[in-house]
Amino acid sequence: MTHPAARIIREEHSALGAMLRSMRMLIAAGPRDERERFFDVLRTMLFYIDEFPERLHHPKESRVLFPKVAGAAPELAQVIGRLHADHESGERRARDLLHRLQAWELLGERHRQTFVVPAKSYIEFYLAHMHLEEREILPAAERVLSEADWQEMDEVFARDRDPLASGVVDPCYDHLFSRIVLTMPVAT
Repeated sequence: MTHPAARIIREEHSALGAMLRSMRMLIAAGPRDERERFFDVLRTMLFYIDEFPERLHHPKESRVLFPKVAGAAPELAQVIGRLHADHESGERRARDLLHRLQAWELLGERHRQTFVVPAKSYIEFYLAHMHLEEREILPAAERVLSEADWQEMDEVFARDRDPLASGVVDPCYDHLFSRIVLTMPVAT
């Protein structure tokens, strides 16, 4: 049986993974003739990453999931420590990328690689981070946590869901996601 919290985590990972892979494709294609749209959509994607995964998803994992799994499966302490450190650096890394993107946009081509190289690294890091959580932490949680642990996590993870993953329409964020979809430069 899959618990709602585990399903929510996987759904939010899936939404973020799709966003990261879209970023990777967009960066690889470059601005071409749609410079303004290119920078606008990348800026909006980075805002999404900072707004949802960094501020809402990761804190739930760090405050609830990781301590529960660490208490019940101490052999995962090193993996949990690494994942927690990833969470601690994530917000700073996302904001650093935003700054580098703005440098490229405002100061020109000589700043392109100062964004592109760390952006590619960040995307790969983030995809690997989510894969590690799904490969190590979630299966362990499903093996070792009690129904009371799951009930608490189900309640925590059901709050403040990522609208991109949940399908719950929130007019406040509707504009954000529409902007990403509608301003995405056309692939050739």
